[in-house]
Amino acid sequence: MMTAPWRDSTLPAEARVDDLLSRMTLEEKAAQLYGVWVGASTDAEAGVAPHQHEMATDWNWDEVIAHGLGQITRSYGTAPIAPDEGARALARAQRAIMAANRFGIPAVAHEECLAGFTAWGATAYPVPLAWGASFDPRLVEELGRRIGSDLVAAGVQQGLAPVLDVVRDLRWGRVEETIGEDPYLVGTVAAAYVRGLESAGVVATLKHFAGYASSAGARNHAPVRAGGREFADVTLPPFEHGLRHGGARSVMAAYTEIDGVPSHSDPTLLTDLLRERWGFTGTVVADYFGVGFLESLQRVAEGLGDAARVALEAGVDVELPTLRCYGEPLVEEVRAGRVPEDLVDRAARRVLLQKCELGLLDEGWSPEPEGPLDLDSPANRALARQLAEESVVLLANDGGVLPLGPSAGRRIAVVGPRADDAMAMLGCYSFPSHVLPHHPEVGLGVEIPTVLESLRAEFPDAAVEFATGCDTQDPDTSGFADATSLASSCDVVVAVLGDRAGLFGRGTSGEGCDASDLTLPGAQGELLDALLETGKPVVLVLLTGRPYALGRWADRLAGVVQGFFPGEEGGPALAGVLSGRISPSGRLPVSVPREPGGQPWTYLQPPLGLANDITNLDPTPLYPFGHGLSYAAFEWGDFEAPASGAEIGTDGTYEVSATVRNTGDVAGAEVVQLYLHDPVATVTRPDVRLIGYQRVELSPGDARRVTFRFHADLSSFTGRAGERVVEPGRLELRLAASSADVRHVFPLTLTGGTRVVGYDRELLCETEVTKAE
Repeated sequence: MMTAPWRDSTLPAEARVDDLLSRMTLEEKAAQLYGVWVGASTDAEAGVAPHQHEMATDWNWDEVIAHGLGQITRSYGTAPIAPDEGARALARAQRAIMAANRFGIPAVAHEECLAGFTAWGATAYPVPLAWGASFDPRLVEELGRRIGSDLVAAGVQQGLAPVLDVVRDLRWGRVEETIGEDPYLVGTVAAAYVRGLESAGVVATLKHFAGYASSAGARNHAPVRAGGREFADVTLPPFEHGLRHGGARSVMAAYTEIDGVPSHSDPTLLTDLLRERWGFTGTVVADYFGVGFLESLQRVAEGLGDAARVALEAGVDVELPTLRCYGEPLVEEVRAGRVPEDLVDRAARRVLLQKCELGLLDEGWSPEPEGPLDLDSPANRALARQLAEESVVLLANDGGVLPLGPSAGRRIAVVGPRADDAMAMLGCYSFPSHVLPHHPEVGLGVEIPTVLESLRAEFPDAAVEFATGCDTQDPDTSGFADATSLASSCDVVVAVLGDRAGLFGRGTSGEGCDASDLTLPGAQGELLDALLETGKPVVLVLLTGRPYALGRWADRLAGVVQGFFPGEEGGPALAGVLSGRISPSGRLPVSVPREPGGQPWTYLQPPLGLANDITNLDPTPLYPFGHGLSYAAFEWGDFEAPASGAEIGTDGTYEVSATVRNTGDVAGAEVVQLYLHDPVATVTRPDVRLIGYQRVELSPGDARRVTFRFHADLSSFTGRAGERVVEPGRLELRLAASSADVRHVFPLTLTGGTRVVGYDRELLCETEVTKAE
């Protein structure tokens, strides 16, 4: 029997898919455009997606798969199931799908993988905000590769990560899911994660396209009122990085509406920009229930079929998480002549091309798992610990207390609601935070040492004693007396405060857990005041998903250590930083405010967004973007630029260099940052913005030469005519240890005419590190 052309793996994918489409009925093509979410709860208290209880519909499995199926939604991430059992269940589902449809086409199985594979028993890694704090794309790429390998071994083809939203308001609940407040940091780190996932054979999905983090008032799903220039210069560049330098094969539309147009209904965004201007050829998937929301929440469609039409016209290829609009309602619209079948064909072709790339159309493809799954291997845990260690930020060290060093005979008071809770390490998209609150009878699935346990292991010869003091959210202060009594009897106090990750108001950080201001949640701030009143040195350890205002305690604390939900190995990492076993090297991916109400504010501000005498409100942060201290000591010097003069054309390049030497007694890592200052432009510009960085590991006495190759394209911005331009004129390149700690300024002049640049412009500032004498 002759093999059908669409099954012939020697033919080009386009020819195979064209042949397959020519054989398919409308119902079979439409079936490729939606997923099915088996086991999704309709209980309002148990949902892990917005409006899940309202949007999830009843359906019959055998009827649904009769024409095929586009995607299987979260077979691991919906309920706790042992990994091997999950793999067998997924394989059974794939076999059923293949047997039910005429062509034997399997579904694409997708999972969340924001801070690790969202499965019971899988490694819980640090959240993306911690990736940003590491300033280490190389390590984040390895993270993506390792997570991708686990996904592939479990039979999953698509990962819904990373998040490329740029923080615009720190009160937003999903700050923990972002990489930071700077587009260059977000773009470069996210692209590294994408490369890792894609290298393992997983389709990486960039989200949320676009503008989701710019919602008014930091309210989840609120409208976005950003202007076109901010959208082009702050929101979009990370997605360009993810596509061009990451190779992502999927994009998720955002819940956002921008100037009245929801992203799921916007052909200018999803087709004109993404496909025609940027050349994207992969799939666009809906955020969960995003197509249905066009009818129910945003009211730009009348009925489910009309919502399907609007989204399909815009360029949404796949409805997730489960069928609602792209199934029978869409077929009825096509049959009635209200939706051209060509639109169904367009989306189905993209889906099938991706399935072809993944090997799902090949004759011998099998869903069977290859062997036992270990989703929390020693290698995974080692990587989780390294990333956690690199992400811890030492904000302040004013009391001569840190590092604690050998503590034989000392009494250490550990106080706070986050000190002895394993969940304090995890963000809302970790499996234990995301799913297990609805299954209290089930264990965490992975070992997660708390800060208290880790400190006791780190200081076996010290008396490490504990008092809770208060709850994370509850305003009750009845536990203060025990906490202050313990603190008064000890040599040093370690106050462990922060967030509880959750969903839709069930936490202080996470999706739908937005904050009215940046005051520490509950009574934690008052507890810190009470501990300081004992007169004992207090080291503040924060485990949070966002920064909180710390100006109230500035210059009163012996030290401040920031951890952004550092994952299952975060406890030992924090204990190592406190003891001095680890020299802290994290840098802030978001500014830490001085006052809780001085938001929204990030460091990307034009002159009138900075402190001035026109207003009494000073938005200057307590700790700026890029800030972080070390136990090592670093000396910067030998600053150098080309001797030929500080002029280049608007298409030219310019190199700046510096030598960084570790003059201290311990090993450490310095993060050399390059910022751009544009004194005069035709539109207002941020006073400074990051355009390059390099993490440099140095042993005592070692030195490295760091060279940045600046391209004029890196100075580009959206001009008055709406085009991205490189303008002639003066610039300053600033080598700095943070956005506010400048070590050397290189004046530079761009000469020639204004130059229009596009998607193919230079996005990266190349960096070279060499040995220095």
